[in-house]
Amino acid sequence: MSNLISFLKSRSFVINLVILLVIILIIFGSVSSWMSRFTHHGESISVPDLRGQKIERMESFLADKHLQYKVIDSLFDLQKNPGTILEQDPAPNSKVKEGRTIYLTVNAQHAPDVKMPNLIDVSYRQAEAILLSFGLRVGQLTYRPDLAKNAVLDQRYKGSSISAGKNLPKGSKIDLTLGDGLGSVEVPVPDLTGSPLDEALFVLKGSSLNIGTIHYDKGIRDSTKAKIYRQEPMSAEGATMNQGEAIDIYLR
Repeated sequence: MSNLISFLKSRSFVINLVILLVIILIIFGSVSSWMSRFTHHGESISVPDLRGQKIERMESFLADKHLQYKVIDSLFDLQKNPGTILEQDPAPNSKVKEGRTIYLTVNAQHAPDVKMPNLIDVSYRQAEAILLSFGLRVGQLTYRPDLAKNAVLDQRYKGSSISAGKNLPKGSKIDLTLGDGLGSVEVPVPDLTGSPLDEALFVLKGSSLNIGTIHYDKGIRDSTKAKIYRQEPMSAEGATMNQGEAIDIYLR
């Protein structure tokens, strides 16, 4: 036991112990320095804003910044150019380490197919809303004689009528033919003079005509007893007008 104590107190043991501690410190410092360089400890890169850029540029663009990318989703946005980046994760200006992967959502190169809805006989406003809900757009509008004003009479794609259920690319424009509110059938101009308003409305309805502007003379106390003394257009032998047109009347 005394020999062990003497050895521990000896100069050679102390020198060897100091040398061992120095070696351990050197090894620890070298490993720490290497790990710091390997992991880029304390270093960060600001993520660039990639939205709106072409996906084809990403490999070289991000390689210069020591970043990587991966496309994780593809959507289709009518307002964006095909092949451009819509979303990214991490977000722009985030701080990341070198080698970080940026996950991208890209606008599809080709529009997906959608089903053509049935727009026949619905109003223009309804047709516009239906097309929008299907990812389609209103194209050119044309009108033809029909009593159903602004009702859809025909739906066309690239110049040809298209039936409901047909596949076509999302974002396509659909041309619509609408009724102009006027029939193609001509009817005699009825004589409304001398009639009260309710009788005139009945006659107009029977002829598929409409009431236009109603003018009352000043001083009328009871409009229910007023009678028509003038109309435009006037009724005359052989005078005709298209169904759906209107007649202005004057009462006193």
